[in-house]
Amino acid sequence: MSSCPTRTARTKAGALLASAAALLSAGLLYPAPAMAAGTASSGHPPAHATAAVLDLDGAGGTPVLHGEDRAYDTASIVKVDILAALLLRAQDAGRQLSAQEKGRAEPMIRRSDNAAANALWRQIGRAPGLAAANKRLGLTSTTGGPGGKWGLTRTTASDQIRLLRAVFGTGGTVRAGSGGLDARSRAYVRTLMGQVVPEQSWGVSAAGPEDAGRALKNGWLERNTTGLWDVNSVGRVTVKGHRYLVAVLSDGSASMGDGVSLVERTARAALS
Repeated sequence: MSSCPTRTARTKAGALLASAAALLSAGLLYPAPAMAAGTASSGHPPAHATAAVLDLDGAGGTPVLHGEDRAYDTASIVKVDILAALLLRAQDAGRQLSAQEKGRAEPMIRRSDNAAANALWRQIGRAPGLAAANKRLGLTSTTGGPGGKWGLTRTTASDQIRLLRAVFGTGGTVRAGSGGLDARSRAYVRTLMGQVVPEQSWGVSAAGPEDAGRALKNGWLERNTTGLWDVNSVGRVTVKGHRYLVAVLSDGSASMGDGVSLVERTARAALS
């Protein structure tokens, strides 16, 4: 048996390094202290993860929780929430997104562009605007990040299922200034989440077959205070003909790779 890594493993490792490099260049990723990996096992609590799963094709409408449903930093999964807030504003104005708004929304979701997220975070009114949108979408445990720090928004796995349900569910009554996302808005978010660039397609997708239709958004953030990583993944996967909404949130990993592995193990276990 060869000791060389497989092509898939090499590809995933390269993609993770590329993603981390992109965040570093954007100024949102801080270099880890030299001993970060060592202190994660000796000087810090172990990494934690929570999963929430909802079977869209099942009889029940209550998510199944795996782990403590506590708050985690969102990192870039909040970009789905930012887009939902933007779409609600457009709905209330009786219009579709402008070309400029689409020019920011699409890279924000598909390749997790941070400059686009910065602009749209300001446009929706930052944390207060996010809170107003989330009240309409049914989220109860999400708090927007301070100032321009959208990645430090705090949320729970249950709240992320509420957000995913607002995107992938059938919706309800929608009126200007009230109600959730209309059919056009839901379809737009679904489309973008289904077009995430290949190097960012890890996460909850690991719980389903490779050829199954999937739609997801991932988030990853190294905390400059500890050198430890927040790694999250939310989306829809299809397993044995059932569509599942899955949210896996984690923190405290020694590296991005460790966080991705933790999220994928947790997602597979939650759907096993």
